[in-house]
Amino acid sequence: MQQDRQKILTVSVKRLLRRGATSRLRKIVNKTHGADLSILFRSLPLPDQRLLFDMIDDVEQKGILFSELDEDLFIELIDGMDPDAVVGILEAMPNDDVADLLNQLPEETASSLLERMKKEGSDEVEDLMRFDKDTAGGIMNTDFIALNQEITAKEAIEQIQKEFADVEMPFYLYAVDEYGNLVGVCSLRQLVVVKPYTPLKAFMTTEVLSVQTHMDQEEVAKLVARYDILAVPVVDDSNRLVGIVTVDDVIDIFREEATEDILKMAGVGEEFVETKSIFKSTRIRLPWLFASCLGGIFAFYVIGHFEDSLSRITYLAAFIPVIMGMGGNIGTQSSTIVVRGLATGRLHIRDIWSVVGKELAIGFILGMVYGLLIGSVAQLQYSTLMLALAVCLAVVCSMSVAALVGSCVPMLLARLNIDPAVATGPFVTTSIDIISVYFYFSIATGFLGI
Repeated sequence: MQQDRQKILTVSVKRLLRRGATSRLRKIVNKTHGADLSILFRSLPLPDQRLLFDMIDDVEQKGILFSELDEDLFIELIDGMDPDAVVGILEAMPNDDVADLLNQLPEETASSLLERMKKEGSDEVEDLMRFDKDTAGGIMNTDFIALNQEITAKEAIEQIQKEFADVEMPFYLYAVDEYGNLVGVCSLRQLVVVKPYTPLKAFMTTEVLSVQTHMDQEEVAKLVARYDILAVPVVDDSNRLVGIVTVDDVIDIFREEATEDILKMAGVGEEFVETKSIFKSTRIRLPWLFASCLGGIFAFYVIGHFEDSLSRITYLAAFIPVIMGMGGNIGTQSSTIVVRGLATGRLHIRDIWSVVGKELAIGFILGMVYGLLIGSVAQLQYSTLMLALAVCLAVVCSMSVAALVGSCVPMLLARLNIDPAVATGPFVTTSIDIISVYFYFSIATGFLGI
């Protein structure tokens, strides 16, 4: 349903652009959410993007669009825009979103925009930009409700109404001591049901789940998902409350991390390539395919080592694709299962031996099933028992070793603090192909005496 609505929106806007129906376009863009407009912008040339953008009346809507645009589209859109107009939009956005956008820009451009920003939050934006973008500090929002634990519920409500009316996440009230250290948390529901003169420290929850500024964003997202909370407070090394990570940020994190893992598993890097130019897309994918190229060259030399065997029994070559394919597939399955388990927290590095043992057993059993099947085909086609046995054993070895490599490598990479998603890319699949070919010819030459 949502895809159909987006398709109708795209077709309608393109048709109106061709007709030059400015008034109707203005009505559509002002009624359409910024997130939907960001998808529309991907299919429009830059002049049309700027035309539609200028038609948006609400500055907050422009800010949402800024946040949702892909990095390349955002940079192209603001290039040439009046810096004061850009600053006006940034000042209407949450500080964490502003910091994310400025981090995408060249340093000179980002510094120029920061200097033009007049609101008090510009200092907070600059502080956020000092943190690594993939940490809790880099994604946190500095707009939150924090009150002294000594004040009463009535005073807290009055202060919220007076000072925190525009807070993005008003569901939690954080209690701090005189030094700004986090000491408790309570919900707005708790705040309004207690007696007016009850101090915060009397009903707040003192066991507060918090994260430090340097924690990886993926770990933060897992905590929020595990405990089903709407926001998690971020503290510095001295336990001073400095920000919160909200559930909308967590959703973005899961989407980004999942996309990065999928791209790595496909061997195309970890950046979005849909909106990049041909040159940039080629440059991103080139080094990842280099592993496959080297692997193919190495496999060529492995097969060349058994050239005499192939010249004597040419039909040995007929089974190379199926043996390499079965090994590659089981290796990809094992590595994908392990990578997914590590990403969701269902598997842990300490489980390495049980995980590897299980996948090895599965690979061996599947190898036996398909080895017998492919070996039977070899026997029916060529009526050579030793060839059938060689093919059967090669499939068993190929699939067993592939399952072993596919499960072991992601666990070892995780232990070395390297993203295990790369284990499902060309590096592992190419190595499995080489191992499969070597096993096949070694076994075949031994069994056939060539």
